Amino acid sequence: MNSTTPWLSEAEQRAWRSWLSVNAQLPTVLHRQLQRDSGLSLQDFEVLVHLTETTDNRSRVADLAQALQWERSRLSHHIKRMEARGLVLREECLEDGRGAWVVLTEPGLTAIENAAPSHAQTVEERVFDPLSKRELDGFSRAVDKVLFHLNQPVSGTLVPSGTKTSPREEIA
Repeated sequence: MNSTTPWLSEAEQRAWRSWLSVNAQLPTVLHRQLQRDSGLSLQDFEVLVHLTETTDNRSRVADLAQALQWERSRLSHHIKRMEARGLVLREECLEDGRGAWVVLTEPGLTAIENAAPSHAQTVEERVFDPLSKRELDGFSRAVDKVLFHLNQPVSGTLVPSGTKTSPREEIA
């Protein structure tokens, strides 16, 4: 890299590497806990959570894929595996004949109800217990800002180094 190439500051690099490590390690920790305690995968749990949060415990495949931020083909394959285990079923969408519903079954509801307490305990122990109330509030605000920014349109151009690009730089 040359001196005109935008790069991360030392503090940004440290935060970025920590973020990457959490993104790599936390799903593995949660997946192992769910497998051990309930036989569900983290992906099963995500699908079941979304279905329990919908009206009538059902969702259109396209809506569920968008909510999970999964490709529709990935969701379709995963739903087939969950169907084979009796956790969900797929129903034709009679309203338009094109789409399909993913419906939570009684065994699926029982599975999520059984899995949720130990999963919540693991999240509490691994993510939130190490943080003070103040750190948790700051963490929550920071993640909300990142999520908001991720949902904004991107121009596709690199900003020259030293140019103010975020409210954080104005505050610092």
